[in-house]
Amino acid sequence: MSVKKIYLIRHGQTDFNVRGIVQGSGVDSSLNEAGQRQAARFFAAYQHVPFHKVYTSTLQRTHQSVHDFLQLGLPHEVHAGLNEISWGDREGTRITPDEDEEYHGVLQQWKRGQTSARLLGGESPDEVAARQRPFIELLKSRPEEENVLVCMHGRAMRVMLCQLLNYPLACMDAFEHHNLCLYKLHYTGSMFTVRNFLDVRHLHAV
Repeated sequence: MSVKKIYLIRHGQTDFNVRGIVQGSGVDSSLNEAGQRQAARFFAAYQHVPFHKVYTSTLQRTHQSVHDFLQLGLPHEVHAGLNEISWGDREGTRITPDEDEEYHGVLQQWKRGQTSARLLGGESPDEVAARQRPFIELLKSRPEEENVLVCMHGRAMRVMLCQLLNYPLACMDAFEHHNLCLYKLHYTGSMFTVRNFLDVRHLHAV
């Protein structure tokens, strides 16, 4: 069996990212100018890859991040399983450690392995993982798609990487992310391995 290559990226920058405002799955923000430049630089670096499919979440910031690839006419599928975690009542608000003890308390619970914890009205990492599993099975079931581009969101990406690499969700913060960063993975038919970890070289290319 040939090795399946998965290019897993986070969406480009939004004004909400800059302002420290929580987006989650309930805020459908668009890329700002910096985010559009990031998307253009990623395209410039990886347009040569013969992608068989592009997968995104339902949120426009992921679609905009792969816009140039879609303009090539590549097949595109949208999956709600790739959406960002829901932060519930905190979405659309700015959070700092001084402003919201509950938010940071939940993050600490997750690090202690209490991954069923959630903010009011939001999702837990366990719930995000559950809705991602059908997509993971879809990836595994399509060996003919040897090169795939997947664009999603920061916290959801951390959950996804834990699942693909068989780490407990309590370890998800080990997978750092930046806007338009790349994690490249290989899938052999039995296991996933990381080939590029938090790769942002394309963002600094001249």
